[in-house]
Amino acid sequence: MLRAAVILLFVANVLAFAWHKGWIARATPTAPRLEQQLHPERMTLLNQKAVSQLSARSCLELGPLMGDELLKRATAALTAAGVPAGAVEARSVDTGGVWALATIKMPSKEFRERKEETYRNARIAFEPLQGFPDEQPTLVLSKHDSEDAAQAALDALSKRNYRGLRVLRLQEPLRQTTLRLARLDGLQVGKLNAISNPPWGEKRKECDASAPAASEASAANGAGSSASR
Repeated sequence: MLRAAVILLFVANVLAFAWHKGWIARATPTAPRLEQQLHPERMTLLNQKAVSQLSARSCLELGPLMGDELLKRATAALTAAGVPAGAVEARSVDTGGVWALATIKMPSKEFRERKEETYRNARIAFEPLQGFPDEQPTLVLSKHDSEDAAQAALDALSKRNYRGLRVLRLQEPLRQTTLRLARLDGLQVGKLNAISNPPWGEKRKECDASAPAASEASAANGAGSSASR
């Protein structure tokens, strides 16, 4: 009996020594929990200010942005600020271009002087064409928000025997887009505020997140026929 007890005690001591040296631990597989730990050193705690910013909600409207290139730049800036694409409501309208009833490119100074004298005597308003170096010198008699309107003005003067006139496009039709961000948190607003020279410039205003978005028709009224005169 005593001999058996001594043997058991010896075996127990050998096992304890092996465990202490790590021989037994190295033989066992790595615990799954150790492989799946979340790297706590990478985690940071939010302070009270950051928590308050996350809970704050704002509604902003950016634009209108003229053309596709400006819209692309604005979308990239919002993505960099952490605003998901699903949180951006885009409203687009096509604005009319600008067409002019203009003279032909006048071949000489004397020709221009004769034209100006003719229009003054007929009390037809005119002004020099601006921004088209290859078309100088040219006089603009009227501007219109559609090509058809400019053509109608040309036809009317042609019936009165005025020659040397044409329809000239001054501005191509453009698409303007307004971006509505109805549920921005304070951190996102802070990132937007930190953007230097944002694509939307000063075209930014607060909006009511609970109010329905403005219709495209009402947005188009601001860019409609103001060019016609």
